[in-house]
This record gives sequence, C-alpha cells and structure tokens, in this order.
Amino acid sequence: MSGTPSPTDPTEPSIARVYDAFLKGTDNYEVDREVVRGVMKAAPEAADLAVENRAFLIRACRFLAGQAGITQYLDCGSGLPTAENTHQVVQRADPEARVVYVDNDPLVLDHSRALLEGSETAVIVSEDIFEPERLLSNTLVRSHLDWDSPIALLHMGTLHHYNHEETRTRKDIMRAYIDALPSGSYVALSHFLDPEDEYSETARMMERMFLHSMMGSGTFSTRDELKELFNGLEMVDPGLVRCSDWRRDDPPAERNAAQQCIAGGVAHKA
Repeated sequence: MSGTPSPTDPTEPSIARVYDAFLKGTDNYEVDREVVRGVMKAAPEAADLAVENRAFLIRACRFLAGQAGITQYLDCGSGLPTAENTHQVVQRADPEARVVYVDNDPLVLDHSRALLEGSETAVIVSEDIFEPERLLSNTLVRSHLDWDSPIALLHMGTLHHYNHEETRTRKDIMRAYIDALPSGSYVALSHFLDPEDEYSETARMMERMFLHSMMGSGTFSTRDELKELFNGLEMVDPGLVRCSDWRRDDPPAERNAAQQCIAGGVAHKA
C-alpha cells in the first residue's frame, strides 16, 4: 500500500501495523499501538472495522476457492501476515492454488517473505497497489499467475486510503485492474461506507475515529460510489452489503456503528 514509511520507521505509524494492532497481532510498534489507543478512546467500536474486514476476506476466499473454483489470487495491499491468510484459506480447497500478495510496507514484506519462504505457490511482490499498470507488468506477477485463466483480484480495505482522486480516481484504478483480468475472473472488494446521514450515530463515530488517528486521510464512499468500483461486473449474491452480512451464517441482529461503516462484495467478470 502506498503512503507507508520506507524503510521501516518505528517512530511513524504504519497503516499495516495499525491494522495488525487492531487485530491484536504482535508485529507493531508502540507508535502504532498509540494510534489504536487514541482511536479506541474516541470510538470504542472502531476495532470491529478491522475484525469485520478480515472476516469478510476469509468468507470471500472460501467462496472463491470452494464454490467458484478459482485457483489464482492477486491480493493487493495484503498487510501483515496473521491467522487465516489468503493462501491458507484457499489452499484448503486446492493445495495447488497460487497466490501473489502485493504490498510495499517494508515490515509487511519482511514478515511475508519469512512466512512464505520455500513456498512454490505463494509469493509477495513489492509494488504500489495504486499504480496498476506497473504492478501488472511486474515479472513475478506475470509469471506466477496464468493470465489466460481466471484470477481473483482482492482489494480489501485498500482503496479508502487512496487520496489522489484529483489526478486519478479509484474507479480508474479498478478499471485498469479489471480490464486486465481474464474472462471468468472475480473481484472482491471492501471499503469504508458513507452512511449518508451526517447526524447518525455511525457518522459521529466515523468522525471521532478519523479525527483521532493517522487514518484521517481515509475516504468514505456512498453505496452508489462503491458499486461503480466494480465497473459494471455482475455482483455475486447478496451483492454489495455490509461486510458483517456477506454470506455469514449468523449476521448480527444489531450492528454497532463500526460494523455499519464497512461494506464489501464480490463480482464476476463474464
């Protein structure tokens, strides 16, 4: 993901490490935990954003591997390794499933390379996920995946951190990825959802969270704006919904403010 300190700087927070701290991981620094404490003090529900996003990733991967039969994955902005990484989920359905992780946070790269050392099916490459043309021309990305066969593109909680809409829109970035995907491919995406009601509990929670964190550059989008990121692809049932509701056996009867703030969906390229 772009915008992360390079090389690793323990005095500056990193989006990947802050997410890791939210997930109660160990690959973070005090400066990252300080961000989490500030966010939790301002908006205690905020930790559920990271949890729901990760749970959606796992359910989406189970669907893609188990029901859609996808054997290739391009995971953009993969973040620090944690429990149930993409390759671990999909390789339960097919041990030969191939995964390319993409990130450019130095700590993410170091930990992922250590985790994947010796693997013939999963690799990580260092690229800016907001520069799709360069990423897609990466030699390892081209060689590790078969670009004549379906691929699942994963953009989980990434695009809301992109803040250069004046030069290139998120829709333009996604169009570049989608145009490059072979027929039969899938796109799975999650993003901060704008509640479209400035007086709602959700909106107030979001404001508190972003005023008290390094993630203030994050951008929320309306449901219609999120649908546009799929560039007209056919949505898989149940469509674009809150992540906590997507193909979950026991969706919450009531959602807290954070669970209302992140939506996701999976779409198919015919």
